[in-house]
Amino acid sequence: MTRSARTPLLLSSLGALTAALAIYVLRTLLGVSLGPLNGVVDDGLYTALEAGATAMVWLRVRKADDKRPWIALGLFAGLWSVGDLSWTLHYDLLDEPPFPNWSDALYVASYACAYVGMVGLLRARTGAVRASLWLDGLIGGLALGSLCAVAFLGPVVASAGGTTSAVAVTLAYPVLDLLLLCVVGVAFGVSVWRPGAMWGALGASMAICAVGDASYSWQEATGAYSPTSWVNAMWPAAMVLLAWAAWLPEGRRREARVDEALFALPAAFATLALGILVWSQFGPVDLVGALAAAATLLAAGVRAGLTHHENVLLLRRSRREALEDGLTGLPNRRRLMVDLQRALAGGAGRPTTLVFFDLDGFKSYNDNFGHGAGDALLARLAAVLAGSVAGAGTAYRLGGDEFCVLLEGTRGRGDATVAAAAGALGEAGEGFTITSSYGLVALPAEAPTATAALQLADERMYGHKGRRRGSPRRQGRDLLLQVLREREPALEEHVDDVSALALAVGRELGLGVEALDEITRGAELHDIGKIAVPEAILHKPGPLDADEWHVMRQHTIVGERILAAAPSLRPVGRLVRSSHERWDGGGYPDGLAGERIPLGARIIAVCDAFDAMRQDRPYAESMSEDAALAELRRCAGAQFDAQVVDAFAAVLATGVGRRLRVA
Repeated sequence: MTRSARTPLLLSSLGALTAALAIYVLRTLLGVSLGPLNGVVDDGLYTALEAGATAMVWLRVRKADDKRPWIALGLFAGLWSVGDLSWTLHYDLLDEPPFPNWSDALYVASYACAYVGMVGLLRARTGAVRASLWLDGLIGGLALGSLCAVAFLGPVVASAGGTTSAVAVTLAYPVLDLLLLCVVGVAFGVSVWRPGAMWGALGASMAICAVGDASYSWQEATGAYSPTSWVNAMWPAAMVLLAWAAWLPEGRRREARVDEALFALPAAFATLALGILVWSQFGPVDLVGALAAAATLLAAGVRAGLTHHENVLLLRRSRREALEDGLTGLPNRRRLMVDLQRALAGGAGRPTTLVFFDLDGFKSYNDNFGHGAGDALLARLAAVLAGSVAGAGTAYRLGGDEFCVLLEGTRGRGDATVAAAAGALGEAGEGFTITSSYGLVALPAEAPTATAALQLADERMYGHKGRRRGSPRRQGRDLLLQVLREREPALEEHVDDVSALALAVGRELGLGVEALDEITRGAELHDIGKIAVPEAILHKPGPLDADEWHVMRQHTIVGERILAAAPSLRPVGRLVRSSHERWDGGGYPDGLAGERIPLGARIIAVCDAFDAMRQDRPYAESMSEDAALAELRRCAGAQFDAQVVDAFAAVLATGVGRRLRVA
């Protein structure tokens, strides 16, 4: 009920109708005698109830946005009321009233108006409705109609006789009642069996009218009807409920949800229909009732098939949405993980390259132009990226401004497809410039699992982002080196020498650009943890005792902890942590052995030891290049990786050692 409709006059009118109905029901059902007022109540109050209810419905027509359904329901109430009035004032006074008569014509016409009004309101409420909900309503309506036919139709059909028009009208009433029950069932089914206040009252009104009229036909056929029969109270009750329905709030439309209630009622109606068909084998069941029950089961079967079809479509859509980015239409992170696992399962015979991209400048673009423009930009870039790798691989969006491509074969930064993909994720305009940073991983050579591959690509992407002049990563690296210089000025030249040697050895071993960058930074920062070592221990002229060695050996752990604070330096931190491990497992801090030690850490260890032997130390004099190299060879296979020592020797043969600082 709208705010403007909640007037005292309206509420008083509905309340008066309800009170009058209560008086009539008491008189009809309980046989309460009102003395000389009996006739007034039996005829006058009956007529007044129907006339008042009809007036309330027509008043609703004036307030309705869509007047057509309420006009139809007003005609239903009006035709029925006029039919009752003509019967009361004329036909009921005759000893042998004709059949059919004008009252019958008005009654029959009113049903059509009820159907039109119900369907009109239903369409306005639901709009586009799933076919399954229409079937739910049809199942309910057919089942109710079948039950009503079994209960009332047999005697009515048996009593039909006389002229053709008399037989037609006699049979028309129960058929029209069954159809009205079907419409009520459809309305409730389409409302997901949760009608609002208006629909609850309207459905109850029509159901009471249909059941009351069917009961009257049955009583007439069996000779059980009397002027004080209880069915006489059902028609005015239906009209009063219709008046209430006209002014009750419709309620919000309910969306269909997959729960027990949605399936329980259609299943119950189908079970009822099955019971009727089973009973037909043991007792008399009217043909119309049996056909309606069979139609109920047929509708239930169609509903089951439709449910299966809907579930299949839902499953397909869920799978597609689960593997697809909603904004760009590209495959998402979940799909990437599936494809990565498939690529890794293919083994070394099917090399693949993962390229991880992150947009530079996108946050500023979003802040300046808004998230809507940012989403449009991401969609444009995604389309260009997908086109740039078409035929060579697949593009993915991982979320935010992160993208990936998975390319066939092993590729490097100089590859044309990689360059095209990087160029695709760029756009410039007035007030903005979007570029991308990326990291590459060769699969399965560089990562054993999909998670490891994505993590390594992410770290290398941060490394690429940081190599740009003025980048936060480069600034962070410079800051740490400056802190180290201030704390230990003597270490500055040492780390420069070690990084130059490590870079040369890495190249000798044929490492890629990403790995060389990590090794160089690891060599530069391998002593960063020494800023936490006390001065007395760091510069002690003699050998360290056990406690002092324990403190000293913590510097690799401290170094990793410092570097792990920056995402781009985390892989460097792992090299720093392992830079004092030994090939035979006797190093620190984790006691790693052999190839469990990262290759970059093994390279740094050899270069660090060589440079240390070439410098004067508090506890030993410097060694010549040949002597230091001989010491490395002596310890190869025990402290150092023999393959790395051989590569180091090859580097020294080029004269690199002579360009380093010598004490």
